[in-house]
Amino acid sequence: MTTPSIAHTRAELVGLVRRRADSHSRSLVLVPTMGALHAGHAGLIDLARARGDQLVVSVFVNPLQFGPGEDLDRYPRTFDADLALCADHDVDVVFAPAVDEVYPGGQPQVVVEPGPLGTVLEGASRPGHYRGVLTVVAKLFGLVGPDAAVFGEKDYQQLVLIRRMVDDLCMPVEVVGGETVRERDGLALSSRNRFLSPAERTQALVLSRALRAGQLAQSSGTDAVRQEARAVLDATSGLELDYLALTDEALGPAPPHGPARLLVAARVGGTRLIDNVPLHLGS
Repeated sequence: MTTPSIAHTRAELVGLVRRRADSHSRSLVLVPTMGALHAGHAGLIDLARARGDQLVVSVFVNPLQFGPGEDLDRYPRTFDADLALCADHDVDVVFAPAVDEVYPGGQPQVVVEPGPLGTVLEGASRPGHYRGVLTVVAKLFGLVGPDAAVFGEKDYQQLVLIRRMVDDLCMPVEVVGGETVRERDGLALSSRNRFLSPAERTQALVLSRALRAGQLAQSSGTDAVRQEARAVLDATSGLELDYLALTDEALGPAPPHGPARLLVAARVGGTRLIDNVPLHLGS
């Protein structure tokens, strides 16, 4: 177990990264998070640990990606527990900056626009969300200077957009996706799950059940996948469905055959949840 060094400022971060890099590191991997770490984050950290000699985890609740009426103030902050998890998983540096350290002077004048892909699915429901996500990820890449960065596939649209940003802006960072970690009953791990009451948690299981039903129909074509998944969702009360979408791996139209992705978003009580699974249509 390694006790992580903690950087709260840019200067502290640069000093820690340079000192470690000069001494023994050959590659640097970053895991960006908003804190409230759980076993899903631990899986991403372990994946990153295996890929690099120096591991940085950022803990920063990014206000730019929260719209009006969203849960910025409600979002859980559990820094002591986050630090303990990082220690258990041999993180070298935890970067935990204040908002004015990341955005000195307030709202940045230069931001990263996500393009058309940022206006569909999550982007349609949360206008401006991915502008905030890509802007903070670009800033973290600039501050940390990683060779690779690890993101979870649960936020699949985010992962696709970050890869597009890295490709389009020629950023020298390898973007690695980590598989979604689930509870034994199938619920995808999320920092927002703690807001669910016992009854709401039971209702939330319909998301993973619907995705699984779609997966089981993948050999029968796109219509069957959508119908089977939708039937599970329609049979459950108390769920406010936002979208159920079948796409290709780049979030374009689903192909008749080959790799695809089935995504769902819904509100259970006052908590908005997302989930997705990979498919191979026609197999």
